[in-house]
Amino acid sequence: MSADLPASHHGLPGIIGASPAMREVFRLTRKVADSSATVLLLGETGSGKELVARAVHELSPRRTGPFVRVNCGALSESLLESELFGHVKGAFTNAIENRTGRFEAAHGGTIFLDEINSLSYTLQVKLLRVLQEHEFERVGDTRTITVDCRIVAATNRDLGELSAAGKFREDLYYRLNVVPIYLPPLRDHSEDVPALAQHFLKTYALNNSRAVTAIAPESMGFLRTYAWPGNVRELENYIERAVVLAEGDILTSDLLPPHVRGEAPQRVGRATRSDLQQMCTDLVALGLSQSTEDGTAHPHVMGLVERELILQVLRMCQGTQTRTASRLGINRNTLHKKIDEYSLHAESR
Repeated sequence: MSADLPASHHGLPGIIGASPAMREVFRLTRKVADSSATVLLLGETGSGKELVARAVHELSPRRTGPFVRVNCGALSESLLESELFGHVKGAFTNAIENRTGRFEAAHGGTIFLDEINSLSYTLQVKLLRVLQEHEFERVGDTRTITVDCRIVAATNRDLGELSAAGKFREDLYYRLNVVPIYLPPLRDHSEDVPALAQHFLKTYALNNSRAVTAIAPESMGFLRTYAWPGNVRELENYIERAVVLAEGDILTSDLLPPHVRGEAPQRVGRATRSDLQQMCTDLVALGLSQSTEDGTAHPHVMGLVERELILQVLRMCQGTQTRTASRLGINRNTLHKKIDEYSLHAESR
């Protein structure tokens, strides 16, 4: 996927795909774009949720208005509240002047809230009010501000499960889930890999002044059979690297990572909570940990497993955070938070 592509007759601006799974994404996106309905984008990290959010905006009556993106998982609660709603001078220690929030900046347009599952309970309440009443107050202010913007949210977690577990407000979930659009992982529409790879090849050959013009059949075979745990973003990164390293005009298989060629174990994919829970359950079964009264593993054990997973991948990547985040299949800002949480600064240098 790329934001530089024109829209085809059946496709969307900036998105490549001709598979049945992607055609369904295109159909739903076009159908909902000219409405005012809230859209919830569901899919794994790297599957193209932001591109679909932009397409919703560009195909809507609000296309002449602003498109504002906020990564809700990248900031602490206090910083995110100020980012979303703005603040007035003196609201807190470093508030030396009034600041307009992202909701105000998106007035007349669209606001894209990525990693919506990261919102704290307090911010969930404020967001629900914006959805219902179209109003809010800046941090430290009593003046009510009315805003007119469309909300497109995205998550790589199951909000229904989070809601059932009491970690996400049920009323907010139903408000956001008006029109859900599921973006399939790349492994489920591998027939789109050749077109995506060719597009990235052309783009990065031009950007890096390389003469690479084609992908060898053997290389394309590896690209089509690899599972792509990091989805389209991972494919793009590997094509860019191969183009930069290429010495001829053909992208040969030796330019691809060993695990893509099947010569090494495939890299660690995105560790879901269920994966970690299963690992903890195994620890309990082996007598290496104790379980809680309901038979599940202690939360701190899950934390230990997650910390060890991140630590191992950091070491594999020699502390390079961009590569580590890509291998884990998580956002780099999320990795920063985990490094802070588990005190892994020494390993990340």
